Amino acid sequence: MWTILLMLLAGLLAGGAISLRQQRAHISWIIACWILAGMALIAGYLLTF
Repeated sequence: MWTILLMLLAGLLAGGAISLRQQRAHISWIIACWILAGMALIAGYLLTF
């Protein structure tokens, strides 16, 4: 259950990062979204064990 929610969160964060890039937001916001998306994916993957 938590794995699915974390991977959903990662998808939303990655989509947000892409959207922020198209809106020409500050680079720190884009990087923060990508890092959080990656961390959510890693956490979701680690919960499968």
